[in-house]
Amino acid sequence: LILFIGMIVHSLFSEVLIRAPNLIVSNVSYVKKIVFPLEILPVVALGASVFHCMANVLVLVFALFLINGSIPWTAIFLPLVLLPLLVLSLGIAWVFASLGVYLRDISHPIGFGMTVLLFASPVFYPVSALPQSVQPWLIINPLTFIIEQARAIMIFGQLPNFNEWLIYSLISFVVAWGGYVWFQKTRKGFANVL
Repeated sequence: LILFIGMIVHSLFSEVLIRAPNLIVSNVSYVKKIVFPLEILPVVALGASVFHCMANVLVLVFALFLINGSIPWTAIFLPLVLLPLLVLSLGIAWVFASLGVYLRDISHPIGFGMTVLLFASPVFYPVSALPQSVQPWLIINPLTFIIEQARAIMIFGQLPNFNEWLIYSLISFVVAWGGYVWFQKTRKGFANVL
């Protein structure tokens, strides 16, 4: 179950980012023929990923109930814990969606990067299993905090670390705002390239 929580968080993040580079390219008619808010396409991809995540969380809750006989009351904080990751994913997806128009092969390194991120995140191992010298570097990984907090509330019945959550949320909103601004500035050239 601890491994499954890590997989749920990673798949939520990676599914959005892997789909992002092809969102505009695969919907050329929205760019050229009609007035359409293109910034909605990454939001739709995020919605699909959230739906898959919700299905996985239902399986997780069912498994927790079968194995433990109960679910920790702190599980109600899971949407709150995942919210900044959703905002961060959306911001990065806007950047990748616009880059996918200009750099058509960007989806290949992104897919490889998501595989590397799977093994660089504490999905298959706890942060405490790493040497002390390596542990601070995991803070750079955007999934580390979310995975650790999701495990804390779903498995161990601990409250989220609200101070770190607030910092993570602020960074996520800054990244999302920057991604949105980037998308709006680069979208002017979409019709010429496509």
